Amino acid sequence: MKDDYRQLLKPDVINSVAGLTLISRVIVDGYLSGLNRSRSVGAGLEFSQYRGYEPGDDLRLLDWKMLARSGRYYVKQSEIDTHISVKFIIDTSASMLHKESDISKRDYANVLIASLAHLAHSQGDATGLIALNDTTLEALQPALGKQHFNRFLYQLLQLRNEGSWPQDIASEKLHNRSHKELIFFITDFYENQDEITDMVKQLKTSRNEVTVLHLMGRNEYEFDYKGQVIFEDLESGTKVKVNTKEARDVYLEGLQQYITHAKEELLASGIGYELFMLDQHIGEALQLFLKKRAKLS
Repeated sequence: MKDDYRQLLKPDVINSVAGLTLISRVIVDGYLSGLNRSRSVGAGLEFSQYRGYEPGDDLRLLDWKMLARSGRYYVKQSEIDTHISVKFIIDTSASMLHKESDISKRDYANVLIASLAHLAHSQGDATGLIALNDTTLEALQPALGKQHFNRFLYQLLQLRNEGSWPQDIASEKLHNRSHKELIFFITDFYENQDEITDMVKQLKTSRNEVTVLHLMGRNEYEFDYKGQVIFEDLESGTKVKVNTKEARDVYLEGLQQYITHAKEELLASGIGYELFMLDQHIGEALQLFLKKRAKLS
């Protein structure tokens, strides 16, 4: 199924619930199924002690290291069931329509979200969705079940990208401070000052985990343009003519300073950060990302 992945990244497939379901299943089954299920997305079960395996126990709870050491089957017995809500907050400003090699940031975000939601759904974690820009805020509260997962994908596909990121948004509208949540915030970090960074920092509490998935195009990241180019701001419509040779060094230096600053601000607040490039293989990029998460857990 791995070989089918790139063939599926077509508008008529990405933009249907059935197609997005298929893509997410291919990615999860092909690249993510071997990861430790209790840590790859949600928190799984909080470990308390071992007990002997009994017929009917969930095989996912078997401890294979104990089997190798003792030759006996043991399961990890939980003290508290800590299945959590996995919430996806997506930036639906117009800049997310930036496209490179026939895939936009929004398309890439949809596949990322669908794949992580599919994995969370298979682990028994509730999934929810919030999308916002400066004109609209749409929310689907976390829930379980196949029907909800299909509705989740349908609502994801119905979202419209327009405007810019809101200058001021109360974080209470975006998360429940009383519940244990894993929040993925998907954005291209296109901000005028620090409005996105400040909002994300407000999401973090002692009861949740927050990770920013930053999307960029390769040309955008490396400024791989030549000659005189007219750039258009997708959010304001402003156009500017640029001599790319003269602008390249200044742009790249400013971009790296910005990314470093944003990343340090987030990490200092206990918030995870991962950069995804539009030309990256989504399955392999997610696999690497989730392995890093597992090591930090």
